[in-house]
Amino acid sequence: MTFGNVAVGLVFALQILLGLLGNCSLFFHCISLHFSELRVRPTGVILRHLTIANSMVILSKGITQTMAAFGVREFLNDLGCKLVFYLHRVGRGVSIGTTCLLSVCQMVTISPWTSIWAKHRDRAAQNTEHYTVLTWILSMSFNLMVAVHISGNSESKNITKRRIIGYCSVILQHEIAASLHTVLLSIPDMLYLGLMLWASGSMVSMLHRHKQQVQHLHRACVTTRASPETRATQNILILVSTFVTCYTLSSICHLCIVLSKNPSWLLVNLSALLAASFPTVSPFLLMSHCSRL
Repeated sequence: MTFGNVAVGLVFALQILLGLLGNCSLFFHCISLHFSELRVRPTGVILRHLTIANSMVILSKGITQTMAAFGVREFLNDLGCKLVFYLHRVGRGVSIGTTCLLSVCQMVTISPWTSIWAKHRDRAAQNTEHYTVLTWILSMSFNLMVAVHISGNSESKNITKRRIIGYCSVILQHEIAASLHTVLLSIPDMLYLGLMLWASGSMVSMLHRHKQQVQHLHRACVTTRASPETRATQNILILVSTFVTCYTLSSICHLCIVLSKNPSWLLVNLSALLAASFPTVSPFLLMSHCSRL
């Protein structure tokens, strides 16, 4: 076991520790607000599901990557590999979907009463739980195809039809099939990403218009502190830019692995590290930039 393996194993172990600490803190904070308030906040419901999905992503890949980095070989059979990759994909899909739902919920909440979204505000708040459950169902159903193409390295399959990616293998018949499979799995993520960017852009536009309308009030009160609209806009941009950056880098690494005949050890570990980067960082961003969740 080389120094590089030990370093990678420690990095994954630290990511697991920080990720679970942040998501558990956010989860119990949402639970405490749920029992202390008279009404259920839609954002609290979404954040509870988000923390569960984030924890699934961190644990499904983090533990296995840590074991592989510390030299444990062939610790997963065919069923184990299918289960780990399936749970990772489901958790990742729900994490992206609930983050998108959080952006849309915030956009509907801050929309003015003259907006077309104002009439849907109460209905959206009442059906938040149904939307999050639907996100789980869609992710669990859509990612069933992942289990078909994953197997353990110790399984007796034709080596020409499988591509080893660390402790498991991907079974694909042709390069075109690999590309189509990757594109197909990326369709829901692209839809969530587009919807999130639209909702975030709408929120920034609403806050900017509101800031202009009350600008004379801010001028009357001489202060060096940023206005609430400016702080809210900064929080939105920080969360969305972090998500887009982590997701883009993770997708690029994943695409390189799929298209590569023999993915390098460094590329496989970097892809797993980036895949859990947003689930690890997002709870800290949400807790530090939101005075009231």
